[in-house]
Amino acid sequence: MRYAALLIFLLSGLFASSQPPHYKVYAVRFASTGYRFPIASWALGGPENDSVDINFMVWLIKGDNGRNILVDAGFRRDMKDFPDAKEFAIVYRTSPDSAIGPLGLKGADITDIILTHPHWDHIDGISLFPNAHIWIQKEDFNYYVGGAWQKGGNSGGYEPRDVRTLVDLNMTHRLTLVDGDNKQLIPGITVFTGSRHTYNSQYVLVATPSKKIILASDNIWVYYSLEHLSPPSEGGTLDTAGYVNAIRRMKTLATSTRYVIPGHDAKIFTLFPKVTDDIVNIE
Repeated sequence: MRYAALLIFLLSGLFASSQPPHYKVYAVRFASTGYRFPIASWALGGPENDSVDINFMVWLIKGDNGRNILVDAGFRRDMKDFPDAKEFAIVYRTSPDSAIGPLGLKGADITDIILTHPHWDHIDGISLFPNAHIWIQKEDFNYYVGGAWQKGGNSGGYEPRDVRTLVDLNMTHRLTLVDGDNKQLIPGITVFTGSRHTYNSQYVLVATPSKKIILASDNIWVYYSLEHLSPPSEGGTLDTAGYVNAIRRMKTLATSTRYVIPGHDAKIFTLFPKVTDDIVNIE
């Protein structure tokens, strides 16, 4: 009996260790726009006479393994006055590090930031999270700090101060370059590529024992694209077919389409349980 009890104990420990950590996933809004946009501005073939409410948000993955992971870092207040940001008439509600406060966290509590891509509205807030380790696709990083600034390169949506921040993080060993598709970064957290919103953007799969959630970020801008397999409007991807195929793939990876989360559509705050007016629990 004693040996049987020991065997059961060891097997139960082995089973528990093989299970993904329990994560709670939240969408956290920190800024919005001053007006609504025609859906056609964000989704190719979308209606001109229907509109979408565009928000800026980060996604918090809160684990029982001691990890507090952000997907993207948002941007600092003064960024709203930069040329690329002015077109949005940004209403800055609070800084991303303050936005997570209602969830019991401070900026210093964030252990990891997974950057889906290096556009200003997703990367500029990195310095608000001083203890976070940064994860970005290797090809995206190399183009961001190199080729984008060469003659004929495309630096649209990139801000020089953010490039310098990312280079400094690499030099201080706080940055990991992820090499390719379908890579598990942390138990239960896997990234995928293919959308090419930027040179090699990535999206995030969060796996728990009960469901799988895809945090698409700008690999799907708005729900219309998710629902109609519509690519983004002009400038939204370097590979239109790849972008649409990535949406199809996301639908197979998530527990259901409900758990595929676009990057800028305020509709998410009506679909999931509210924590505050600016936070929902994706459950």
